[in-house]
Amino acid sequence: MGTGAGMTDPTVIRAYPDGPLLVRGDFRLEDENGDVVDPRRGTIALCRCDRSARKPFCDGSHALARQGRARRAAAEE
Repeated sequence: MGTGAGMTDPTVIRAYPDGPLLVRGDFRLEDENGDVVDPRRGTIALCRCDRSARKPFCDGSHALARQGRARRAAAEE
């Protein structure tokens, strides 16, 4: 569970452009088998780029991919 036993905060999911889904508030995270995954905190970032080594959590790999695309675009100019 996201915030513990006395959960009352509404769940907010924010999608960041070229970044993760940030989940705040009361939530229950489950794996593909329906087993509960302990997020270890009340706010988590879920990977959307499929590059994270910590799936389903974001590890910032999207930023490295974005930097690589920017460098390639600058080199093509």
